[in-house]
Amino acid sequence: MTDAATGPTFPPLLSGLALTGAVEPFDEARAMAALGCDAGVVVHNITADRLAAALVLAPEVPLARAIAMLPTCGVGFQNALGALAPPEVAVHLDWAGGIRVNGARCGRLRVAAGTTDPDAIPDWMVIGLEVPLLLLSEQPGETPDRTALNEEGCAEVAPTALLEAWARHSLVWINRWEDEGTRALHAEWRGLAWGIGKQIAQGDLTGTWLGVDEDFGMLLRDADTTHLIPLTTVLEATR
Repeated sequence: MTDAATGPTFPPLLSGLALTGAVEPFDEARAMAALGCDAGVVVHNITADRLAAALVLAPEVPLARAIAMLPTCGVGFQNALGALAPPEVAVHLDWAGGIRVNGARCGRLRVAAGTTDPDAIPDWMVIGLEVPLLLLSEQPGETPDRTALNEEGCAEVAPTALLEAWARHSLVWINRWEDEGTRALHAEWRGLAWGIGKQIAQGDLTGTWLGVDEDFGMLLRDADTTHLIPLTTVLEATR
C-alpha cells in the first residue's frame, strides 16, 4: 500500500529515491551507479503529466546476456499496468523499448550500462521508464500515434501505485530469469511484442521482423539475408 506521507513502498531488495523539479531519474541513476551506489535503487519523479523512474542493477553476467533486463522490465510494466488498468486496455512493447497502449506510442523504457563490450560484465546497469500521464501540448486525436494513460481509460490508475507495481513485477521477472533462464521470459515477451512478422525499419535496415534470438537480438529478414541486430545496439551512451 502507498502512504502519501512516505511515498511509494517497494519490495525487499529495492529502495526508493524521490526527485523533484526537472531532474531526470535516468540521468540521476546513471550518475549514482557510476559512483558505486548499491543496486536496487528506484529513482523516481512523478509530476502531473508524467511518471519517470529508473532502476539501478548490478549484473553478474556479460552485457550480451544482461541486456535482457530491458525486455524483462518491459514485461514488468505490462504486467503492472495490466493489473491496474481496465481490462480493455492493451499494452504492447516495441523491441527497442517503446511502450504502446491500445496501439499508440505511450512512453518508453531505456537502458544504459557501465560498458558497451558485449563480453564484459557491466559494473552497473540502469533501466529507465518514462510514461506520459497527460497530453499537455495537443488536443486528443491530433496525434493518433501518440497517447497518454489518461487518454486510454487509465485516469483512475494512480501513478504511485503504477510505479510500485512496475518495481514489484519487474523484480519477479528478474528473479525468474535468474532462476529459470530465458524460456518463460521469451514466451511472455513474445506475446506482447509489437510488429513481429511485419515489415519494419530498424536503423539502416528494413525487412520482416522474424523474432529474436536467445539474447533478444532482432532477426530481420530482407531480400538477401537475415540480419541479427543485437539488443545492445539500443544502449544509451554513458556520461
